[in-house]
Amino acid sequence: MFKAYDSATFFDEMLKDDLPKKHYIPFYEQLQKFSNEQLQNKHMEAQSSFLRQGITFTVYGAQGGIERTMPFDFVPIIIPGETWSEIELGIKQRVKALNYFLQDVYNERNILNAGIIPAHLVDENPYYYKQVIGINLALENHIFMAGIDLIRDECGKYRVLEDNLRNPSGLSYVFQNRLVMRKTYPEFFSDYAILSLEEQMEAMEKALLSHRPPNLATDEEVNAVLLTAGVYNSAYYDHVFLAKEMNIPLVEGRDLIVQDNSVYLKTIHGLKRVDIIYRRIDDEFLDPEVFREDSMLGVPGMVQAYKEGNVAILNAVGNGVADDKAMYAYVPDMIRFYLNEEPIIDNVETYLLNDEQQRNWVLKNLDKLVVKNVGASGGYDMLIGPHSTQELRDIFHKKILEAPHQYIAQPTIKLSRAPAYQDGRFYPCHIDLRIYAIQGEQMHIVPGGLSRVALKEGSLVVNSSQGGGGKDTWVLKEDGQHA
Repeated sequence: MFKAYDSATFFDEMLKDDLPKKHYIPFYEQLQKFSNEQLQNKHMEAQSSFLRQGITFTVYGAQGGIERTMPFDFVPIIIPGETWSEIELGIKQRVKALNYFLQDVYNERNILNAGIIPAHLVDENPYYYKQVIGINLALENHIFMAGIDLIRDECGKYRVLEDNLRNPSGLSYVFQNRLVMRKTYPEFFSDYAILSLEEQMEAMEKALLSHRPPNLATDEEVNAVLLTAGVYNSAYYDHVFLAKEMNIPLVEGRDLIVQDNSVYLKTIHGLKRVDIIYRRIDDEFLDPEVFREDSMLGVPGMVQAYKEGNVAILNAVGNGVADDKAMYAYVPDMIRFYLNEEPIIDNVETYLLNDEQQRNWVLKNLDKLVVKNVGASGGYDMLIGPHSTQELRDIFHKKILEAPHQYIAQPTIKLSRAPAYQDGRFYPCHIDLRIYAIQGEQMHIVPGGLSRVALKEGSLVVNSSQGGGGKDTWVLKEDGQHA
């Protein structure tokens, strides 16, 4: 039934020398007790559970319908407690430095004046909005929720692949994966003590409500909403889940109105003041008076209410300047500059193609590198050199020469793998891990995060829009409590 595959080429989460690692042994032994038929039945039941509950995402432009359920794979990623402690420290360090950076570039610009980061990377960044320079933010916090993507290289070392500081999606899947896992595969939990997700949403709600806008009196109750673009947004299920779990209304732009530089929610009982807007729409659609005039999703006057200190907008407007793929290369320098510490979790080596020497080297080695558009996400406009054709490399060669600032290049990392069970068989798939950091008066890391898996055999693209799936992620309470 389960046959170990060759795990020598890549770092494998579960296997070493074709045997399960210590923290996977109880899981592995339990696995042997299932018949093929039982596994297939459970697999079908788990997939159906997502469909029945309407846990979907939208693939824009897909043929044959745009609604999808993310394929779920029951083999969990298990992280020993000691390893998780190191990850937590590294994520907190990184998000803290990124928040200092955002506060700095929208105020004093110390890191630019010191020459640590070239000023043009900020001033010419399409996501740096001069309209919000100098705003007095609640808690001086720009990042209510961050999604930091980690990978492990062929040595098993964690590295940061990407920072997501605008509207990181997928948190609902962390909870739903655990729910489906417990319901469909309860046998696997009996030998493990893992960190619970049960109190995480309560902590998130508390962090959200701590962002009281500067002008709100301390004795007044704070009112929050979650602003969505609506049912056609790719992450709409995420929005519904978060609003429900945090006990705040889910609203669209047409449900809000600005009067006298304050934001109100239209209700059947009249207007109700809104103090915190957890927005899940992009900056450029927030306010047609400030950004895109044709936006039907935002609220006219909302940014002025924000500037006046009458409403808090989370995540803060303009966070995109800190999380594009070019700025990513400078995050270790941010950590050293603001915290006087060395990064706990390293970056993947990154080549900036504005630099002529680096660009020329990259153009000669496209077949060995990954090239990414700094503004794209979801695996789009990306070249994976070793898996590419000469024709595609020629296309990217031309793109880089036409707009070198628009692309970065990185070595092809041999992403770690883990077994996946699909179509009645086990096979190795590449994975990554999105860690969610929640910042209120204190920073909180959701245990485990979302493990994403490239279910197409051999693929390095884990995004759900391109065939990726999800796994439950277990963090062991303490090493040794798993048997």
